[in-house]
Amino acid sequence: MKTAVLIIDDEVKLRSLLSRLLQLEDYEVSEAGDCQSGLKKLAQQDFPVVLCDVKLPDGNGVQLTAEIKQKYPLTEVILLTAYGNIPDGVQAIKNGAFDYLVKGDDNNRIITLLSQASEKALRARASSSSGTQAKALADFKNVIGQSPTIQKAIALACKVAPTNASILLTGETGTGKDIFAQAIHQASLRKDKAFVALNSAAFSREIIESELFGHKAGAFTGAIKDKKGLLEEAHEGTLFLDEIGEMPLELQTKLLRVLENGEFLKVGQTKTQKVDVRIIAATNRNLEQDSNNGQFRMDLYYRLATFAIHLPSLNERPEDIPLLVQHFMEQFSQKLNKKISSAHPDFLKALQQHQWRGNIRELRNTIERACILSETSQLESDALPWDFLHQVNSDITRVMSLREGEKRHISRMLEHTHGNKTQTAELLGIGLTTLYAKIKEYQL
Repeated sequence: MKTAVLIIDDEVKLRSLLSRLLQLEDYEVSEAGDCQSGLKKLAQQDFPVVLCDVKLPDGNGVQLTAEIKQKYPLTEVILLTAYGNIPDGVQAIKNGAFDYLVKGDDNNRIITLLSQASEKALRARASSSSGTQAKALADFKNVIGQSPTIQKAIALACKVAPTNASILLTGETGTGKDIFAQAIHQASLRKDKAFVALNSAAFSREIIESELFGHKAGAFTGAIKDKKGLLEEAHEGTLFLDEIGEMPLELQTKLLRVLENGEFLKVGQTKTQKVDVRIIAATNRNLEQDSNNGQFRMDLYYRLATFAIHLPSLNERPEDIPLLVQHFMEQFSQKLNKKISSAHPDFLKALQQHQWRGNIRELRNTIERACILSETSQLESDALPWDFLHQVNSDITRVMSLREGEKRHISRMLEHTHGNKTQTAELLGIGLTTLYAKIKEYQL
């Protein structure tokens, strides 16, 4: 895998020359012409090494080094300058720079230093990986489940949480996407900043626009003073956009601008504002299909889906139901001041056979209802809604029907082969021993 290097320099020709040189050395190279563009690229992608000019149009590379090392401590920065300046060089090293080079004089050292810086950065990432992921796992303690499907989702989230990549959480309603988003925030480098959430399906277009982007006084009737939007509230933190598929197309365009440039316009404002925010979006819709149908911006979908995590439905992980029941049972026992310590096996069986359309949210409500109705220390089946018990009975009837169907099918095959059991077994796709067992079981 190629090491990614970011070159930050306002001299286009030099930047292009360096880029070609590094590509020949098998590096993956990106370019930026100023501090803001460089920080934007760093927020979008992990760069083990940054080559940065000291004098930039909107700042100084020495100060930028300190900011980069603060936000991305595992990234190594090599500073380049047209004129050697000892105080600058000393300050650069103090700010965390890997080294300080003079353009022209130290050209032969660039590749060697780049290789050394790259090795240091990759070693640091490797050594911190296990510790970072172990800590991230601790932040997912509220995500309950041991099934392979949910553990796979947690493992993916642990890997992406420490980065600044946008994330798209997909899955049915009630699968816990909001809890997952909060866990990702807590496992990120932004955990000490705000986590702000907005449900795109809960408001009209006008209200969403005002809530998300804010507005200037006089922008519309009733706007008597300036209002900060959720983007500003989430500056340097995380913005969680639930039900992103319900966001109006016009606002999707404005959100895309935030993702691409870190810029937005308040309602009634003519000058753009900058914001540093990580966006986690969630949906229960098929956004790829919606984008193909023109119901969702395709460019926004691909921008959000840079890292997509699918949360499995409860029906996909029935083995987790007992764990979730125990969790909710303890929660509601304490809330209701009851001593409920267990659930009857028939109670759990009924839950595991139920078709959960509301997923974990529906299960939580079901356990709360059962705890309220329970008069003993154990949750019994009679505390479940009627349709749960009806489902169990329906399942038993369905199993009996399958047995009867299998019996009839085997009988027809035997008739077709005139009792030739070897040929019958081949037609049924089962072993001869299995066929004899079925004949005995069904008394054929």
